[in-house]
Amino acid sequence: MDQENEIIGMKELGTSKSGEIHCLTIIGQIEGHQTLGDETKTTKYEHLLPLLAAIEESDEIGGLLILLNTMGGDVEAGLAIAELIAGMKKPNCSLVLGGGHSIGVPLAVAAKRSFIAPSAAMTIHPVRLNGVVIGVPQTYHYFSRIQERIVRFVTAHSHCTREEYLRLMTSTDELANDIGSVINGEEAVEKGLIDSLGTLSDALDYLHGEIRDREAHRRFT
Repeated sequence: MDQENEIIGMKELGTSKSGEIHCLTIIGQIEGHQTLGDETKTTKYEHLLPLLAAIEESDEIGGLLILLNTMGGDVEAGLAIAELIAGMKKPNCSLVLGGGHSIGVPLAVAAKRSFIAPSAAMTIHPVRLNGVVIGVPQTYHYFSRIQERIVRFVTAHSHCTREEYLRLMTSTDELANDIGSVINGEEAVEKGLIDSLGTLSDALDYLHGEIRDREAHRRFT
């Protein structure tokens, strides 16, 4: 189990009367059914899905800290991870470090509380494929439906309005060779995408507080 945890980036942060806090790192590209090259740092979603379920069921784990520094990847796999995080009852929070690119946005907002480092940034753009895509109507319809799922998820789990998120996604004056937006940590909070600016200590303080409140509620019920 220790070797598996090392591979997928889960670490014990410490223990308390309320249980352990575990750290889960989601970095690089989210790998789905299509295997990426060995030179690409990836997070394999088939490892994360059962792990998140095990964390939720474990009596020894009091809370989950999710560290994010993503570079996009498989949209379907990223949404699957985000849905599991959003469905957890156990105290959890996300901390965006460096960059939260593309699918990193749903992953960040899926947590019960989201933080972003002051030096971090989030890149928001429409769903697309690299390489040649046959421009048939069915292709455009398919991407449109995927995009709608992302927009609904992000706006349902954050304070960002649909109109603002679509504006950020389709901006034409921000990126040189693409459409979309890059927003820094302070802007992400101002626009309601992320709950708070913060660092590691802020995220851990939040988790410890939530764990204490949960244990107090259990004792009095």
